Amino acid sequence: MTDQTQANKKLAARFFEAFSRGEIANAATLMTNDSHWTVMGGLDGMSGVYARDAFVDLAEGAKAFYRSGALRITPGIMTAEDDRVSVIATGHAELMDGRTYEPDYHFLLTFRDGAIAEVREYMDTLHAKDIFFGG
Repeated sequence: MTDQTQANKKLAARFFEAFSRGEIANAATLMTNDSHWTVMGGLDGMSGVYARDAFVDLAEGAKAFYRSGALRITPGIMTAEDDRVSVIATGHAELMDGRTYEPDYHFLLTFRDGAIAEVREYMDTLHAKDIFFGG
């Protein structure tokens, strides 16, 4: 593994650590100004392509659902190659209404100039629909 791919893995871990503390704006500083986040799937109100600032708005808005104010994302398997890091992760949040949100994720992060330039998020959209949009 090259020094750059190792650095990319460390940056991905730092991103998810900040995100998991509810520090969305801080996490976004690790992204390029022109970065974008794609939530894969066809879930109205959630799936789509978001410029960095629109992603921050989406993630900040979701914090209102979480008792702790944050969705904890725990990376499991991280694989790095070239300018990409693949992250298999789990999420956990206690919701204000007493339910628990526990999604499984795959994130594919692409890096440019030492920052995250693109994220593709794959998740269980049916679970998200049930939690956030009432099934």
